[in-house]
Amino acid sequence: MLDYRFIVENLDAVKMNIQNRGMEADAGKVVRLYDRRNALITAIQDLQHERNVNAQAMKEKNGSAGRQILIEDGKRIKEQIAAGEEELRVVESDLEQEAKKIPNMAHPGAPVGRDDSCNKEKSIFGKPVRFGWQAKDHVALGQDLDIIDFDVATKVSGTKFYYLKNEGVLLELGLIRYALDILLKKGWTPFITPDIAKDEILDGTGFNPRGAETNVYGLEGEQSCLIGTAEITLGGYHAGDIILKEKLPVKMAGLSHCFRREAGAAGRFSKGLYRVHQFTKLEMFVFCLPEQSEALHEELRLIEEEIFSGLEIPFRVVDICTGDLGAPAYRKWDIEAWMPGRNGGEYGEVTSTSNCTDYQARRLNIRYKDENGKNHFVYTLNGTALAVSRAIIAILENYQQEDGTIHLPKALIPYCGFDVIKNKNKS
Repeated sequence: MLDYRFIVENLDAVKMNIQNRGMEADAGKVVRLYDRRNALITAIQDLQHERNVNAQAMKEKNGSAGRQILIEDGKRIKEQIAAGEEELRVVESDLEQEAKKIPNMAHPGAPVGRDDSCNKEKSIFGKPVRFGWQAKDHVALGQDLDIIDFDVATKVSGTKFYYLKNEGVLLELGLIRYALDILLKKGWTPFITPDIAKDEILDGTGFNPRGAETNVYGLEGEQSCLIGTAEITLGGYHAGDIILKEKLPVKMAGLSHCFRREAGAAGRFSKGLYRVHQFTKLEMFVFCLPEQSEALHEELRLIEEEIFSGLEIPFRVVDICTGDLGAPAYRKWDIEAWMPGRNGGEYGEVTSTSNCTDYQARRLNIRYKDENGKNHFVYTLNGTALAVSRAIIAILENYQQEDGTIHLPKALIPYCGFDVIKNKNKS
């Protein structure tokens, strides 16, 4: 959430930012509510002063003829204060709700555009793999190798679920430990987070926990939801806290299941593992000082690059445009891996990293104390170290052989305990 005063003092810029992001929010209404709130606070304070003066006068006129008039004035003042406080409560609630609709300001360098077609390619690592035969996609490969089962998962759980089997299980576990070891060597603190968070935590991190447009699974009868990312549970870890300045930055690596309804995903690429209702993800999350955030955002992206470079998978880095940014993000980078089986060969998103400035910290009330004892909001950043299901897509499709086997990346062999996944029917 943006600071109210910032919105008032930069109204035109805030309106332009909302427009550039293609979001629905009324910054002018926020300003009007903010002004009304301030006017009510001043009026209530004046009435409280008048009440004190009245009370003092009543003491001085104890038993005198004018006391009854003061009593009547006191009742009037009390009623006016009560009415003012009730209106203030409503106005403050409306102000908070309207302000939460306003997205974070975008980085001046972020491309301005309405959707992902306006994202800008920053760099390319490796050359797209081209085969001398008809490449298969990961769905066909997974079924032929008997490591992924979509059909039984649909019968048991519904569409967009899957079973991992045989070497597929070891591949997922190996990928997790491979990425986690990279983070551990860099000093990140590992977590396995809950798969459920309270609505207030989802709201605080900028996710919409309820409503027709939500991508979140709400729990019936509970004010909580299944998480779509460990960004939520890691971000909520310090909700309401004041972190010691000397402890910053705090770097957390959280492993969790992720649950997404994928509402509104119609028309977007969603085949097989690419867009599913449940998957495993290793998420990076940082609490830091404002002046540390730019360098840390670079560090997060470099870690993601290291993970996929180590797997020897071709990928590109993309600078995300304003219309494709999530509401909390100030700037966002995506890594898109080459996927030979995707529409005949194209890049697909596998990780992202965002600098959210103090947008989430304001909503979650996470602060630090400076040398003068004054509290300030921390900055937060997040990044996907590994979305396992999409990494599996990239590995199966890039490392497939003409005979249908998969030769694993060298970096994964020690973690998986094998170097080839063979077709069970041909072995």
